Amino acid sequence: MESLTALVFSSGWASGINAYATVAVLGLIDRLSDTAAIPDALGRTDVLAISLVMFGIEFFVDKVPVVDSLWDVVSTVVRPTVGAFVAYQFGGDSGGLDQALLTALGGGTALTSHGIKSGLRLAVNTSPEPFTNTIVSTAEDVSVVTVVALAVSHPWLALGISATLLIAGAIAVVLLWRVIRKAWRRRRRATA
Repeated sequence: MESLTALVFSSGWASGINAYATVAVLGLIDRLSDTAAIPDALGRTDVLAISLVMFGIEFFVDKVPVVDSLWDVVSTVVRPTVGAFVAYQFGGDSGGLDQALLTALGGGTALTSHGIKSGLRLAVNTSPEPFTNTIVSTAEDVSVVTVVALAVSHPWLALGISATLLIAGAIAVVLLWRVIRKAWRRRRRATA
């Protein structure tokens, strides 16, 4: 149960950053390896196809300033839901309170990391040049794929990395809050 908690936390964090990449990586690992750690539902052909197509769409949308923030607004529902769904699948037959706690952990971690990602991306969008968005988005994609792949074989290491990234992201949001507020003010003035 303890390593399952680490796996759920890590996949929840990853779902909050890029839910489709999380499901796609888990599904591909399930398909390509003999690991019993990943629920078969994540490796189903339809789930894998949808997650790969949506990951492809998000890969490009997430690199366009402002459009990425609009995508994040829609993803406020999607990412925590996927995080909770993945956690529920990992809970498998545990049922009862254990499965409910794992589901809440996955969804809650996804919601937290999504909020941090959205806040950081708002700050990045205030930058006048377009390259920062692409660099940040690519770093997010690489970190999600790495953490999810690592979580399957080394869940505690993945938990340490994802917890560190979550805390570092929260600190960065707090430090960049002034930039975010200025951006919102500019946007409000522009639309008024």
